[in-house]
Amino acid sequence: MFDPIIQVENLSKLYRIGLREEIHESLVSAVVSLMKRPLMNLQRLRKLSTFGENDDESEDTIWALKDVSFEVQQGEVLGIIGHNGAGKSTLLKILSRITEPTKGEAKIYGRVSSLLEVGTGFNPELTGRENIYLNGAILGMRKTEIDRRFCEIVDFAEIDRFVDTPVKRYSSGMYVRLAFAVAAHLEPEILLVDEVLAVGDAAFQQKCLGKMGDVAKEGRTVLFVSHNMSAVNTLCQSAIMLQSGQIAYHGNVADTITCYLENVHGGNRNPDHTKASSVAFPEDPAKPLQVRKVSLTNAQGQKKSCFDYQENVVVNITFDLRVPNRGYLAALLLRDVMGNVVFFSSDDDLHEPAIGGLAPGQYSYQVKLPSYLLKPGRYYFTITLNKKGRVGPPLDRRDSLPAIEITDLNTRRGIKKGFRKAAVVAPEIPWSLT
Repeated sequence: MFDPIIQVENLSKLYRIGLREEIHESLVSAVVSLMKRPLMNLQRLRKLSTFGENDDESEDTIWALKDVSFEVQQGEVLGIIGHNGAGKSTLLKILSRITEPTKGEAKIYGRVSSLLEVGTGFNPELTGRENIYLNGAILGMRKTEIDRRFCEIVDFAEIDRFVDTPVKRYSSGMYVRLAFAVAAHLEPEILLVDEVLAVGDAAFQQKCLGKMGDVAKEGRTVLFVSHNMSAVNTLCQSAIMLQSGQIAYHGNVADTITCYLENVHGGNRNPDHTKASSVAFPEDPAKPLQVRKVSLTNAQGQKKSCFDYQENVVVNITFDLRVPNRGYLAALLLRDVMGNVVFFSSDDDLHEPAIGGLAPGQYSYQVKLPSYLLKPGRYYFTITLNKKGRVGPPLDRRDSLPAIEITDLNTRRGIKKGFRKAAVVAPEIPWSLT
């Protein structure tokens, strides 16, 4: 058993948030406050980084991380996922030594290269060539090592014509290409990557994902923060889900992503599949069109959330129409556990939407899903109500809906347990041999 290359023990980070505005009741109090202001500003500045025994319970402080502990082995690719504000970037900043923890410690054995935001560590006045050597020196690399990888970095970043141009004149895409190329090619033992790949175009993102896969195969350690569940599933061997600064789940990638998506959709992990098959929403008179209830049934009308493979799944949508108007549209979108969109359908697929010609009242849709196309697994759906052609957020959107679980019939068919078809769409179709 090898020693871990990263050890995080009870890591916590406390921040002080906004200061309340001081309101004066008289001119005298305002003058006295003005005279005290230099001293008060000094005290406030010290408070930003120093905390008392009871400050962790104060209203003007927040735990960005709270008692986070985990280990990473050499060569492991660890995904870190979670909602915005969950503490992912704070964790990487502490591991990169950009900021200090309030409590706990992180032990790192090896050179660390971090890509936390576009152009991390770049000097805008220096050229691309000079920044490559500067970053290499910061990582503790010799000039001969940088010379050996220099051409690969420039080729990967696709900036050969601009390598001697100051980076302050680079576009954001050129900036991030060079920053990633430097971080990935200068042979650090540990690579920390935050959600920066969203800046590049699709071709560059695919190129970066391929490079990170190569880095992992070389035995280097990668901590990868991303909201792209497909990328996390492809690259990572294990994953951590952060929630409100704490580790909510730590395990294999598939289970962690499932836990995250169920949290996004308001569900809970339930291996017994006893989760409620319906959900109701409180009335909101301000909305002209509103989803009030969603339930799952089979073709016989029985409420359930777990269906046999190829069993019909019916989504029942009850909605309130409060303002008579033409052009309203209902839509349903289905995602798999990796966040990939399986299909999208709206009520105008085959005809004009029925909502537009209705008088105010309460109505219901029954939508039969093509579950016979889907492989066994868990799926999540989103329902939106909107005006046709409207730009911007929909009039009503519901994500906190029961998950659809399609069970595996492989054991009944004599196929070994655990076998799965690789595709999202996995119909059983006849084959004819002549």
